[in-house]
This record gives sequence, structure tokens and C-alpha cells, in this order.
Amino acid sequence: MAEGGGAVMDDPLDVDLGTVLSSHVAKATKLPMRPVESVVAEAGVGLVGDRYHGSRHRHVTVQSAAALAEASGVLGAEVEPGATRRNVTVSGGPVPSRPGTRVRMGEALLEVVRPAAPCRLMDDLIAPGAMKALHARGGTVFRILEGGVVRVGDPVVREGS
Repeated sequence: MAEGGGAVMDDPLDVDLGTVLSSHVAKATKLPMRPVESVVAEAGVGLVGDRYHGSRHRHVTVQSAAALAEASGVLGAEVEPGATRRNVTVSGGPVPSRPGTRVRMGEALLEVVRPAAPCRLMDDLIAPGAMKALHARGGTVFRILEGGVVRVGDPVVREGS
């Protein structure tokens, strides 16, 4: 299944999600994303310092480096992790997208809410056509079930069945 798009199907259990390659937050919707080496994930609340902190379900957005590489190839221009406005980029993937799927990321336990669709803002922030190139590669929205610190380099592992 394509990451973050198409029909939601069972996510494979044996996918290597790798490690946290980068982490980004923005204090407000229109402010640029800034890279951070670590971030505190608060259960039921979100990432401290991020614009969605305090939202009901949109606590963390996660994308894979492989999906960004595919999008870069389709677009013909580099798609940098922070430019997509996703919080976390993982080295493996695809990122699970079936609601209810759980992933341990560093100290935090996350649960899939839904695939994350790219918006038209991508065409302005990255390059014309970026939204289309990121279609089905936009990652996943998670809620935080158990809080903790998430650091660049932390393992990312699917939990349960």
C-alpha cells in the first residue's frame, strides 16, 4: 500500500520503520518549521512547542525518508523533511496508516489516527507540483498515548498485532 494514501488496508507487521532521522516543530500555523534534536511528546496533548499542541487528535505527523525521495523524483526537485510541515521523518517505512496501529518512537507510544494529506501550501513552500508529488506520500497523523522524549536517532518500532 502506498504510504499515507489510497484505501486504508492492513499495515504489514514486518516493516522496518528504522530511526528518527529528523524532528520539526512550528509554534504557529504560518511560522516556519524549525529542526529540533529532541521533543517532548505529551500524552493526549501533542508535541511541546508545536502548533498542534493541545489539539484533540493531531498530535504528531510522521513521514518516511523513502516517501520524500519518491516525491523528490516525481517533482524533479528536492523535498526536504521540514518543508512538508510534518513533525517527524523516519528512516524506514512505509509509515503505518491504518487507524489504531501503534508505534513506539523513542519513549512515546503513538497511535494512527489517519493518513496525512498534503495541502496546496506545499506548492508555495517547496515547488509548483509538490502537493501532487506528495499525494499518497504525505505520511500519517498520530495521537500520543504515552508521553516521553523523542530524539533524533531513536528507534521507531511497530507494536502489537
